[in-house]
Amino acid sequence: MAGKIQLKITTPSGTKFTQEVDEFTAPSVNGEFGVLPAHRPLLAGLKTGIVSYRVGNEETKLGVGPGFVKVEDDVADIITDRFTTRSQVDPVVCRKDLKEAQDALDRLTPESDQQEIRRLIAAIRWAAIRLELYGDPPPPTLILAHEMRLLSGGANYVEVEQDEPKDEGAD
Repeated sequence: MAGKIQLKITTPSGTKFTQEVDEFTAPSVNGEFGVLPAHRPLLAGLKTGIVSYRVGNEETKLGVGPGFVKVEDDVADIITDRFTTRSQVDPVVCRKDLKEAQDALDRLTPESDQQEIRRLIAAIRWAAIRLELYGDPPPPTLILAHEMRLLSGGANYVEVEQDEPKDEGAD
């Protein structure tokens, strides 16, 4: 496997993706990071976002939920609750999910149950990432306004999104 990284993505329902890649990027809770072959060992928390990888000159993107990534000896293991590919995204369903979650969030107040607020924000993020993966992302300020209005303090992405595991993709 000289000069390559074995990228593996696993959800609670099993391994969803395995590919030998030249490099990849992932969305950590502290920002996006990239990994090349011979990368030093790494363990990072992931937020909902897009993992992109390159094989030769071809770049491919995948949607993942919150989780963790471990990189060691040119093997990268991503453990996440959610996973999807572009071909699995139905933009009509995503827009409907996004609208329903936004409407429900709009009806809440800062005094509402924090678990429900976090669940809805996670649903909004997941719908937004699927739409971005599809190529039709919603405006980025959409989520930020709700977070600022409803969440007190600096909620961390992993805490907010781990309330409702959901596996989108099928093998």
